[in-house]
Amino acid sequence: MKNKEIVSAIVGSTFFAIPYLGLSITLGPALAIGAAAFGASELVLSGVKTKEILKDTNRSLYLKINKARKENKEILNLISKVESEETKKNLKEIHDTVNKIIATVEENPKKEDSLGNFFEYYLPVLIKIVKKYDEVENQKLGSSEGQDFMKKADKMIADTNRAFGTILSDLYEKDIIDADADMKVYNIMLKADGIVDDNLIMKGSDNNED
Repeated sequence: MKNKEIVSAIVGSTFFAIPYLGLSITLGPALAIGAAAFGASELVLSGVKTKEILKDTNRSLYLKINKARKENKEILNLISKVESEETKKNLKEIHDTVNKIIATVEENPKKEDSLGNFFEYYLPVLIKIVKKYDEVENQKLGSSEGQDFMKKADKMIADTNRAFGTILSDLYEKDIIDADADMKVYNIMLKADGIVDDNLIMKGSDNNED
């Protein structure tokens, strides 16, 4: 039995034993309380154990994700320091997209293979450039070099926003293709069994009309 199931069983047993043995509640209600506690424990533990499982099964990815979370927190902290509203917007969207990418890969580690240099290069270099952007902006550098850097950084951040959005979409592309194929087969089976026709009209629907 897995650790999650053991803990859930203990919780359920405890919530059964206390009402039944300690409070003299009848067997039926006590069993219902225990079962409800077991189910609730399963739901809670299933939501928080993914990260710990990854820690044991894929240590390298676990460390990458932790590092990426810290880097993404840096992006969040830098947003309020940026003066350009457009760049603020791009950084906020980047932050949200990175969160989604991390959550997706954490849930399905095999998807890391399609990320390329996301963890090792794109994300850390982005942090480095945004920090320099904030530094230059704060110093109000009016030199041509400073102004040129700001324009290039603004464009790079905007391009990164679009690129990270594409990376996230690509993570789901195969799932969407697979789901689309499943729907086509599903529809073919419905037609083959005579449940629907080409217009997805249920058999016998004419009999239900007023």
